[in-house]
Amino acid sequence: MAEEKINLKTEAVAGLTTFLTMAYIVVVNPAILATEGTGISFSGALTATVLVCFSMTLLMGLYAKLPFAVAPGMGLNAFFTYTIILGQGVPWQTALGIIFWAGVLFLIISITPIRVAIAKAIPNNLRIAAAAGIGIFLTFIGLKNAGFIVADANTFVKFGDIGWQSIVTLLGGILTIFLLKRKSSLAFLSGIVFITIIALLIGWVKPPEKVFSLPDFNSTIFKLDIFGALKLSLLPAIISIMFTDLFDSLSTFIGVSHAANLLDEEGNPKNLQQGLIVDSFATFGAGLFGSSSGTAYIESVAGIEMGGRTGWTSVFTALCFLPCLFIAPLAGVVPSYATSVVLILVGVFMFRSVKELLLEHLEDSIPAFLTIILIPLTFSITQGILWGFISHAALYLLAGRAREIHPLMYVLGIISIGLIWLEHGKF
Repeated sequence: MAEEKINLKTEAVAGLTTFLTMAYIVVVNPAILATEGTGISFSGALTATVLVCFSMTLLMGLYAKLPFAVAPGMGLNAFFTYTIILGQGVPWQTALGIIFWAGVLFLIISITPIRVAIAKAIPNNLRIAAAAGIGIFLTFIGLKNAGFIVADANTFVKFGDIGWQSIVTLLGGILTIFLLKRKSSLAFLSGIVFITIIALLIGWVKPPEKVFSLPDFNSTIFKLDIFGALKLSLLPAIISIMFTDLFDSLSTFIGVSHAANLLDEEGNPKNLQQGLIVDSFATFGAGLFGSSSGTAYIESVAGIEMGGRTGWTSVFTALCFLPCLFIAPLAGVVPSYATSVVLILVGVFMFRSVKELLLEHLEDSIPAFLTIILIPLTFSITQGILWGFISHAALYLLAGRAREIHPLMYVLGIISIGLIWLEHGKF
């Protein structure tokens, strides 16, 4: 960091702004990971979440020298909880091992030419479709938590009964949208706090016996089952998390860097390789701490708009996360329907990218559609990504456009067939 180019006051304000914009993750991520049935303790998940945010955002600032904050990724935390643990019945310790190995693969890709090859090989249509599918996935979970969608024996799902909790959730959503339209960095937090306060006043939740507590370093840290995650049947999940992390990271770094003019002399995002390396550390580091994988957050653009241009922004953001280690009792009061507003709106933001999809030709529209629709319908990011790879390669061959496919996509298509066979083959 070149000291003469740094205005520490500006960087500090930018860092605080980024923190306020994404501080909701301190409550939302543990709420998802500690969903009933996972076996993960809320206090342990909160401590792990804060450790990921603090250590990896600090590393982003000191090593990559970029003003990007890092936290457990939305979408992957839902995949980790609802698909891997609850859906497939994988013990949470083994699920953390899956996160660890996904991070190791991500690191190998980040420090070798494979990163460039994959970035060029995977069509933009499939990346956009994956983001949109994850957005629908998050929105579905949010609507379910808020009581708007319930299970039905005949139609699988139906619209639920609208009770007072649903109405309060709706009011919290309206408040959040109102503040988002005014570019308030406290929008998401305000919605969560509003709903939680109403729930406390009415008596839907009980106030905490104490507001602060010491961090929980015993429940999840280093409790991962590294070798148990090496089963062949779990390989598709490892690959999918790695690819999703890669998509997330490249999209964030490229999109935000171009928008904020954080580019090098050749017009590429500054320190892209270093940023991806930090993201890979955030993935296997999250597995060690006891959380789903971490990634650079698009919310970092809020701090960049406030003048943050160097790694000092990330350093200040990281320091803001430290006090959150002590708020587990207070955060534990937040009901699931309070965080559902965040899930729904983040889903909306991710889905907006569909406007960029190329849908004129069937060989483009079918893989994109399969990717989008299979993620929420199977509750699995894995299925969306793998079938997207397979159908893209196969349909381009059938359409006589084989030369337009990067050779690596054929390899990824064949690997995807093998991974689906490993996970679901019953012959």
